[in-house]
Amino acid sequence: MRSRVLVTCPQLQCTIDRYEKVFAEHQIDVELPNLVQALSEDELVEIIGEFDGVIAGDDAFSAAVLERAEKLKVLVKWGVGVDVIDLEAARRLGIHVFNTPGVFAEEVADVVLGYMILLARQLHRLDRDVRAGGWPKISGVSLQQKTLGIIGLGSIGRVVAQRGAALGMRLIGCDVAPILDPVLNELGLQVATLDEVLGAADFLSLNCNLTTSNRHLLGKREFERMKPGMFLINTARGRLIDEAALADALGVGTVAGAALDVFEEEPLPAESPLRGFQSCIFGSHNASNTAEAVARVNATAIEILVRELAKPGDRDA
Repeated sequence: MRSRVLVTCPQLQCTIDRYEKVFAEHQIDVELPNLVQALSEDELVEIIGEFDGVIAGDDAFSAAVLERAEKLKVLVKWGVGVDVIDLEAARRLGIHVFNTPGVFAEEVADVVLGYMILLARQLHRLDRDVRAGGWPKISGVSLQQKTLGIIGLGSIGRVVAQRGAALGMRLIGCDVAPILDPVLNELGLQVATLDEVLGAADFLSLNCNLTTSNRHLLGKREFERMKPGMFLINTARGRLIDEAALADALGVGTVAGAALDVFEEEPLPAESPLRGFQSCIFGSHNASNTAEAVARVNATAIEILVRELAKPGDRDA
């Protein structure tokens, strides 16, 4: 029997032709909807009932969506974060949910490192000014002996710490889980509370998951506790930051600059106040996107999908 699969991950959509043989061998018909970043809840509700499997990007698989997914056996999240999936509803309905953890640490840490250097030396401003006909001499800051604060000390946070240590930075970090990684101890990372990290960091990198309890982890209160003139980097999830509070902190100079690959709403709205700050660097939720990483995650996601669809019977519900 043939299976129908919805693929909503842009990175897999762009390379789907490479996997035609695999899908054909396992009698899988693939649907590629038009999208920029993700399908909305309403869009998913309209179509989800047709599919046996999904390889998802950052789409909102809410209870309302999953309850319409009458045939769905398996939902594979391309990447790590499952914050947009109602896991309780999936369990109740017998839909198996998987992700592809531990595959992006090096790539995301490289982007964090790049953002730190850009912010420290204001290379993005230099580029813009020279293109406009200027010849500025902007004084940056050295990274050596600066304090790098890391919120989230999992696989990505650990590699970010390694990058920072290689640059001679002091390391401080926090996590909601116990810190058991011996590598972090060897690097000399100081494990601290969130407030202690905020007060010490010259550069602050967000590398934690988004959960129901940490939305707006950084808000007005947290920005008021930061070292004046610090730099903020977010390659994790946009909703970890209250963007209105960030705009206020940028306006008064508490945050000297921010590098944001993710936003509360994606794509970044045209009316976002953050667009008015030349001290900000923006990405397009793209920190993990290298050819090598995409190939690894594609292969893992498809392997899980094929394995689960091949299991006999309908879903568990």
